[in-house]
Amino acid sequence: MGSQEEIKIENDFILYLFQNDGDEMYRIQKPVNQGFIQFHFGLKGKGKFIFNQGNYALDLKEEKSLLFYNPQKELPLNLELAPHTWIVSVIISIKKFHGLFSSQAEHIPFLSEDNKDKKYYKENDISPSMAIVLSQLFHYNLNSFIKNLYYKGKGYELLSLYFNRSEDPNAEQCPFLIDEENVLKIKKAKEIMISNMAEPPGLEELSEQVGLSLKKLKMGFKQIYGDTVYGFLFEYKMDYARQLLDSGSYNVNEVGLKIGYSTGSHFIAAFKKKFGTTPKKYLMNLNTNV
Repeated sequence: MGSQEEIKIENDFILYLFQNDGDEMYRIQKPVNQGFIQFHFGLKGKGKFIFNQGNYALDLKEEKSLLFYNPQKELPLNLELAPHTWIVSVIISIKKFHGLFSSQAEHIPFLSEDNKDKKYYKENDISPSMAIVLSQLFHYNLNSFIKNLYYKGKGYELLSLYFNRSEDPNAEQCPFLIDEENVLKIKKAKEIMISNMAEPPGLEELSEQVGLSLKKLKMGFKQIYGDTVYGFLFEYKMDYARQLLDSGSYNVNEVGLKIGYSTGSHFIAAFKKKFGTTPKKYLMNLNTNV
């Protein structure tokens, strides 16, 4: 059984609750005027947004959010909900959105003269605090006479949490800081680090290779991947090391060398920091469970 509920928070600010608890696909089509920003939150299941008469599609996975904005054209809502899927959508005009940040407009670069006409697409993780709000929207059980007030508060809370992604109070909070070209450069930086994980370049060298300032590289990498450059690389290397051990084709020393540890003790210490056990004990446990 599919259902949809439209809640008008204010003029040009609408909240949608899409719910498919059945066993068949549920399709939704709604017009969205030009000049509106769309936020979509996947609480559970999977949704698919279809564009250009079916020529292009984007998946919205569980615990992920998608953001669309195109100032040049309308982006009508053409959504397929897989069985057992819940999605919350926020549609808000650029004018209304600008008003929310009017006291700090200089911190919203996409509204500047250089960026205001650019289109944006962004995928993000849903934080635990956002997940709570999303769940509350589907489990509303208060008196009906305060329903609109409740939804209005939750709509604003959801947007507030979306932008409050950093624990650093001095960090930029807006997801539009990075234009499409810079996103590609940061993704290239990630690929360079992965390809050279055994001997990764320094940050200065990396920033020169991708054509970004050191500040933009560090800030953008944290924004897109949620970690520092070397923090991301450490996590990647440890997961890759675990996969190599799982394959049964390499011993501990060989794995350490493959990911850039010239001494076994350094690799053992790093692996233990990540997984709470040594590579040797991990292998022993693996063999025991086979």
